[in-house]
Amino acid sequence: MEKLPAQFGFKAFSLMTVPAPTDRSLGAIMVKTTLPRRFISEFDAHNLLTQCPLSSMMKSMALPLGWRCDRSPRREAGLAFPDPQVRLMEAFGLPAGAAMTLHSSSNAAYIMRLDGERSLLTLPELNELGMLFLQAFRVFDRLQQAEKTPHARLTCRELEVLRWTSQGKTSSEIAEILSLSEYTVTAYLNKAIKKLDCVNRTQLVAKAIRLQLIT
Repeated sequence: MEKLPAQFGFKAFSLMTVPAPTDRSLGAIMVKTTLPRRFISEFDAHNLLTQCPLSSMMKSMALPLGWRCDRSPRREAGLAFPDPQVRLMEAFGLPAGAAMTLHSSSNAAYIMRLDGERSLLTLPELNELGMLFLQAFRVFDRLQQAEKTPHARLTCRELEVLRWTSQGKTSSEIAEILSLSEYTVTAYLNKAIKKLDCVNRTQLVAKAIRLQLIT
């Protein structure tokens, strides 16, 4: 996702949950973003989430949507951005954008979007961007699902072996510390690698630390 903005001439990307009727803050629904913090703060200070036409439109859209807002009299149908939002987007160099609504495997609704300064996206560009949004979101969703249950899948012994591995111990050294055979230690590690969907010990340790299974 970090490469997409530059690829399409934008500045920033965001992943957020689809706003609920009770949501008032952009910062509160943001999952990942490279937007400036000050932009989000000022956006929320002006209570723009409830006024933004995209908030309601994106709930029912299955295809990517592109836009460009300015202070000219012309407004695209359904995209009459309030003047404070137009001024804010122009001030931060973010008058143009594209977004798509996506649903996770648990049916949670998210929005992926790009923001920046460029002309309105062409239809071929929107189609290409839609495919890239889908691919990126599938990876995000898979990681989210994998991170929900790993704690229950690793046994105490597997975690113990994993902790020693994270400290740089070899299978032979761990076997001596835990009074196990080297074969048994390797078997524990291989099971942990499979359970956490990793390819080797290095990735296993990195993922276990990220999931806070070990410290």
